[in-house]
This record gives sequence, structure tokens and C-alpha cells, in this order.
Amino acid sequence: MTVLGVGTEFWVELSPPKHFYNNQTCLTAHLGLWKGCTKTLWVADIDPERETCGPAELPGETNCTYFKYFTTGENAVMFQKTTHKSNMASAMLAMFSLFLMVMGAICITMSLSKEILFFLKPASVCFILSGVLVLLSLLVFHQSVLAFLSSDHSVPLHHELAWSVSCIGCAGAVLIVGGILFLLLALPYSPWQLTPQHQ
Repeated sequence: MTVLGVGTEFWVELSPPKHFYNNQTCLTAHLGLWKGCTKTLWVADIDPERETCGPAELPGETNCTYFKYFTTGENAVMFQKTTHKSNMASAMLAMFSLFLMVMGAICITMSLSKEILFFLKPASVCFILSGVLVLLSLLVFHQSVLAFLSSDHSVPLHHELAWSVSCIGCAGAVLIVGGILFLLLALPYSPWQLTPQHQ
């Protein structure tokens, strides 16, 4: 779930009013950590009760570009708004979270294959830190979206978090819970198997 969430560009969907440009087509966008995509939709395909353009899953012409602040340092411009550099911090947190997750998996593999219980504690710490970092990445990304929306007000935009964020949120929770469970297994005794000394 972490890899899927980090690798996809459906963290947030941005939608102007569907009749903002003309009555035939409208423009919507969806962003991730690495790239942003704009999509031209036919107004006739949109639910009549929906006031904004979208959802992004509808058929239409898509144009995706990778963000350049990792290479040339340029900010991307969409809907006359400028992306914020804190998006880069969010991506770095997500990558470090993936690194810790892999390290935790290696420790668990060593622990199970070699039966070395010592590796359970480092694995649990790696998993807990990975879960915390991936959730922190989500918070930083949301703040960068709010900064992006406030950079220009000429195009009114509605924003909503998309399915990649659900993957990230679930992954963070699973990593933290899994890390706590491995920490309990690493204890010298099992807390739920304590038996009274006197019957």
C-alpha cells in the first residue's frame, strides 16, 4: 500500500467549476508527489448535479508532467497557481519511510530465517518510524496543497484528497500497529500469558 500510494499521482484532485472555461469542456487536475496531470473532460459526461469538473476517472485527454524541483528547482504552474517546495519535503519523507520499511522487512527476515530474536526490536522500531514518517508526509503534502491553492485566486478551485491518500493512511496505520506487535513479540515474556504464582 505504501509503494502504491507513493508511486501514484492521485493524492489530490483539483476541480474548477465545470462551466468556468466553456459549456463543452472543462479542465481538472490530479497531483501526486512526483507529477501532476491535467485532464480535459466533456461537460456532458459529468453528473448534472455536480458543480465542479470531474471526477478525474472520467474519459478525457490527459497531459502529465513530472515536477522539476528535484532536478532544475523549477516550480510547476497549474491553474495559474504555483506548486510549493514543501511538496519536495513530503516526497523525501515518503522515500525515507520506504527505506525504513525495507530495513524492517530485512530484520524480520533475518529474525525468522536465522531465529535471532534480537532483530525483532530493530524491525519494530523501523516499522513504527516508517508509519509515523509516511503519515507525516501526508500532513506536509496537505499543507503544500493549501499553500498551492492560496498562491493565486483567479481560478476558483475545489480540492479533495484522492485514493492514493487512502492507501498512504492505511499503510501508515498498518506499519505502526505491526511495529507495536513485533515489539510485544520481542519482550522477554508475553504479557497475555502471565499466570498467577498462587492458585
